[in-house]
Amino acid sequence: MSVTEQPPPPADSPGPTDAAREALHDRIAADSLTTRRDYLRIVATVSGGLAVGGLGVAAGILHRHGDSDGPLEPKKIADSLAPGESLAFRYPEQEDRAVAVRLEDGTLAGYSAVCTHLACAVLWRKDRGSEGELYCPCHEGVFDARTGEVTAGPPPRPLPKVILVEETDGSVWAIGTTRSGESLQDGLCRQLAGTRSALAEQLGCPVAPPGGAGERKERT
Repeated sequence: MSVTEQPPPPADSPGPTDAAREALHDRIAADSLTTRRDYLRIVATVSGGLAVGGLGVAAGILHRHGDSDGPLEPKKIADSLAPGESLAFRYPEQEDRAVAVRLEDGTLAGYSAVCTHLACAVLWRKDRGSEGELYCPCHEGVFDARTGEVTAGPPPRPLPKVILVEETDGSVWAIGTTRSGESLQDGLCRQLAGTRSALAEQLGCPVAPPGGAGERKERT
């Protein structure tokens, strides 16, 4: 029997969305720290198909933010972003959820909005802590707004960063990504290596020695 020839489920059996909701409700019911409002947010995430995606990311099957080795196309994400504001956007691909925040001191920071635990959506909470925080309601994961580092909960790794720049007209652009725990410069240098060597050199990126591993790989 092919995939397209599978028989339909019994009429009285719950659909995938209902089953996901019931399983999620049972798990969350045991967590006294999760509010009803957070539960509704999580249900919306499950209904959007992110529960399945979370399993794929956890298993290393799906694309992760920051995996690109080549240079990424710049993307304008906002005409401006004021202190205390945040913005949800997609970068570098349409399936890559990201968030930009402007801290009260003017610092601009961008991150993947996919939790490094089980790929639930990460939300910005301006009213928490001294600078706000990035928060995953699925399992109470919390990330530092300035660094992306884990400050609470089960996430095993920091949030990958999205490299943001601000033009003189105030517009905000995404120009690259990093892997989890990678610095902004290392991520940008990795994506420029071998393709935009002049720009990489201007940024102070390390230059691969002649006959290095990168060149040997290209000849094979």
